[in-house]
Amino acid sequence: MSVEVNTGLAERIQRATGENVYMCYQCVKCTSGCPMMNFFDMAPNQVMRAAQLGLEDDVFNARTPWMCASCQTCTTRCPQGLDIAKVMDFIVSEVVERGLPAKVPEVALFNKVFLRDVNLLGRLYELGLMAEVDLRNWTIMRDIPLALALVGKGAIHPLPELSRVRFHPGAAKAPPRGEMEIGYYPGCSLHGMASAFDKSARAVLEAFGYTPVEPKGWVCCGSTPAHRLDERAAVRLPMINMQLLDQQGFREAALPCASCFSRFRVALHEWRTRPELREMIDKEMGEAYPDRVEVRSLLDFVIQRVGFERVEQEVRVPLRGLKVACYYGCLLTRPPKVTGAVDYEYPRGLDRLMQSIGAAPVEWDLKVACCGGSLAMTRPEVLLELGKRIIDNARDRGAQAIVVACPLCEINLQGHQAQMRVEPRMPIIYFTQLMAVALGREKEAALGHNLVDPRPLVNSVLGDRS
Repeated sequence: MSVEVNTGLAERIQRATGENVYMCYQCVKCTSGCPMMNFFDMAPNQVMRAAQLGLEDDVFNARTPWMCASCQTCTTRCPQGLDIAKVMDFIVSEVVERGLPAKVPEVALFNKVFLRDVNLLGRLYELGLMAEVDLRNWTIMRDIPLALALVGKGAIHPLPELSRVRFHPGAAKAPPRGEMEIGYYPGCSLHGMASAFDKSARAVLEAFGYTPVEPKGWVCCGSTPAHRLDERAAVRLPMINMQLLDQQGFREAALPCASCFSRFRVALHEWRTRPELREMIDKEMGEAYPDRVEVRSLLDFVIQRVGFERVEQEVRVPLRGLKVACYYGCLLTRPPKVTGAVDYEYPRGLDRLMQSIGAAPVEWDLKVACCGGSLAMTRPEVLLELGKRIIDNARDRGAQAIVVACPLCEINLQGHQAQMRVEPRMPIIYFTQLMAVALGREKEAALGHNLVDPRPLVNSVLGDRS
């Protein structure tokens, strides 16, 4: 049977993304490392081959691009430097633009509702997103226990926020802030279901003399739905925040949320390396961005600007004997050309930080594995498989708790342990919460917000000080 090669699809992919699919020589590294393979109908390398051959029916009728978790493993490991995750994004956006049926309707609905809320409010309303997606998918009973638990713990704000102040081109710029006053972009989750991360992060920064200041009028970074459906929005939303930071006098910013950090760094990478896109974005915003704000994840900020030695010096209540698995997740280190990470396959900075406060990190296998990301809300079977695997591996290696630096990882691993049948429950703790405890700021650690209460474990390590 003969196959007629049509280059039209490959050419459209290259024009839209800059990725030349013909560079793929089918080494299968993308497929062999993909955590989502059990949920795909086409392997990633098969999608790339179909794109090379111009088999549009196969590509646009595949479930694979919709089920991609955007974990960046394929992009990181491709020996040709192809951004395979970006090709998956293009396929999804092309299906939507053509009005073709979404192969995974739940994901399509999630993306649509997410971006609609962001366009209306400027920020994501997590509780509303969860309720609407569940109602329209007839799965409302599935997430009610989680929502009630979050509200009961005081771990989520029940009402939406409206971002009223936006970037105004030509507005007067504030003078540069002092060295100890840093831009603090919390992202929607830290004003939502990750309030414990927000409280403990502020406490840690203040303990070292830094004043975290949110840029007035910040907007949502767009997260996964933006880069899935609208490449320009995926760059424009973070760049609006970069302009706000610059206009308000900040020269560096710390981002607690791993997803926000990834979207900011990807947007900056795209803006810097694609002149035509940069010109388009600057024109839409009405002012060229001067590119003088340094963006770090909060974890990197603590490691690089505070340092392990100073952390160790400031510890008041060392957490000796607490065995933790340091979980990075997908986006703090990948892809390294965007994040700047060096040890992106097995990073150790968080381990060293935990050692600085007296804890004992364990060596384990899945510290950069994917938990399923936003698919937890739309395809929970993904989370139940990937999340349980992560928790089981941590426990098998001797960990008493998993330490995280990502709100999505935290809620995914912590909020669904009953469905995963994890017994006994495994505490999932933000690194800033443990730091706050060790720095003598236990009240600000907000340990009571955690769905799996870590206080019995922490108190057993510290001794009952009540």
